[in-house]
Amino acid sequence: MLVVGYVVHQFAWADLISAAIGFAVAAVPEGLPALVTVTLALGVQQMARRHAITRKLTAVETLGSVTTICSDKTGTLTTNEMVVRHVATATATYDVEGKGYAPEGRILLDGEVATLAAHDDLAALVAAAASCNDARVVEEDGRWRVVGQPTEGAVVSLALKAGADTAGVERLAVLPFESDTKYMATLDLVPGEGPHTGRMVRAMGAPDRLLERCALQRTADGTLEPLDHAYWDGVIHSLAQQGLRTLAAAERPAEHEDDILDHEHVEEGLVFLGVFGIIDPPRPEAVAAIAECHRAGIRVKMITGDHVGTATAIARDLGLAPAQGEVRALTGAELEAMSDADLEAVVRDVDVYARTSPEHKIRIVRALQRHDEVVAMTGDGVNDAPALTRADVGIAMGIKGTEATKEAADIVLADDNFATIERAVEEGRRIYDNIRKSVVFLLPTNGAQSLVVLVAILVGFTLPLAPVQILWVNLVTGVTLSLALAYERAEPGIMDRPPRGSAGSVLSRSALLHVVIASLIIGGATLAVSFIVRGWGVSAETAQTTTVTILVLGQLAYLFNSRFLSRSSLTLGVLRGNRALWVAAGSFLAFQLLFTYAPFMHVAFQSTPIGLREWGLAAAFAVVVFLAVEAMKAVTRARHRARDRA
Repeated sequence: MLVVGYVVHQFAWADLISAAIGFAVAAVPEGLPALVTVTLALGVQQMARRHAITRKLTAVETLGSVTTICSDKTGTLTTNEMVVRHVATATATYDVEGKGYAPEGRILLDGEVATLAAHDDLAALVAAAASCNDARVVEEDGRWRVVGQPTEGAVVSLALKAGADTAGVERLAVLPFESDTKYMATLDLVPGEGPHTGRMVRAMGAPDRLLERCALQRTADGTLEPLDHAYWDGVIHSLAQQGLRTLAAAERPAEHEDDILDHEHVEEGLVFLGVFGIIDPPRPEAVAAIAECHRAGIRVKMITGDHVGTATAIARDLGLAPAQGEVRALTGAELEAMSDADLEAVVRDVDVYARTSPEHKIRIVRALQRHDEVVAMTGDGVNDAPALTRADVGIAMGIKGTEATKEAADIVLADDNFATIERAVEEGRRIYDNIRKSVVFLLPTNGAQSLVVLVAILVGFTLPLAPVQILWVNLVTGVTLSLALAYERAEPGIMDRPPRGSAGSVLSRSALLHVVIASLIIGGATLAVSFIVRGWGVSAETAQTTTVTILVLGQLAYLFNSRFLSRSSLTLGVLRGNRALWVAAGSFLAFQLLFTYAPFMHVAFQSTPIGLREWGLAAAFAVVVFLAVEAMKAVTRARHRARDRA
């Protein structure tokens, strides 16, 4: 530009340097980084109102491109308010009444009330599970809640319903529950006389883990008999098919052991007492959220430590899997036996991962990411932290999650609710759309200004704008108009379209063409007004002030074009739904009036007052800009429809 201006048109060096500075100021969208940051920050505020606390700003935008959500079951997809529905022993299956953790309800056998005194098998099972337990149920403001693990709380509530007395039991040692062993064990001193008194090793946990440590089972009259594996496998399968979570208890005498407890003491010789069938109903809002995710093209996968039958039954209730037909499920043991290549081949088709450990989550995430999936992973335990770090979006539970998990996560759910994840994804898509709108709006502003300066120099005209005036336009546009788009509501059908994926770009080829054409339209209108006003024989200051006016009014008109990029703005809806738009437009025009009529601004920006004729010309060309851009959008939509039909 400098060479052409000096060699061809013999501009003075001072004018050329001024033009070069003006071109640089016009070409660089210096407000863009601030605009993107402010848009993301506003999104963080909106997500916080929806109970999703964002710890990393970029996660807001990443959420909008999520293609797969891997979610825990308990408390996230379900209510996490558990209640024992069935109790199975070696000789009978009992039904339990009641709701939630309230210790109210009867225990029935064949429709008749069953008591602990009359059923030794039930008494032994309930007593062992109630003492091998760290939970409590308490009443607060008329509502019963659990202090501790929900599954343990369900057993405590059952013990209170049955009238089991564990007050005199003295705990001598304990083995806490671990995800690897899937059971907890206690060494108890039980007062009284009988087969369930004295020093007892008691264990409670996953039925399959306890069955492999047992050789005997207790009958209704208290006698022992060889363990019937086939019977218990059928009981567990039947309960799981009903969507019930299963928990088992076992015990053995420990008369000659010290007051210590190790895993060796629970390896063998236990007497299997029975199984609890515990229901954790799906969250109604999670069912709707999963349907919304599926409509948006987002896969949802359940990862749980529960039995595969329980997990698949809940998956059907949630709508994760078809109501009829096969549910694709993998257990932790099957996953362990698979190579990474084998897992990669099936990972996208599996809906349910059961009996998994936190280590399995990392393998699942990696396998999905090899398919270019953008993965959101939930977690709550310390061991979940590596998987959350590996995922594109790590989501920690705010209520039951550990501090280590929250530190590793990008987002923390304040309500531990899957529906919040769906709302956060929707918010992420809205924010991404608003960033795209802001970029598509802001770049033609710079493009038009650059075009005006470049054409003036290449053709040999006097600069229509002074560099300081270009800086003014950029300043007020960045402070007012561009920020208005950050408050735009979600587009209709935002969750009906598929995810854009990890390869998506803010400026697609179509959007880039839109920017170029809009720059030409606004720049052409600005040059036309400049030539017309100079033809009127006005002063250079009046011509430049009018040129600035058409530039700002053209940008204001283009702002309304940018509200709806994929549909027409020739609708009354373009005037509604965003109060920030009118605040920004009012502020923008107030600044321009200040620029035009305030004497101190005349000194700073070389402006001057203009009359109604100049304002009318600028306003008319602003309308032309709006209509021309709408015509371009209509052609683009028609081309896209033709391509889709083809």
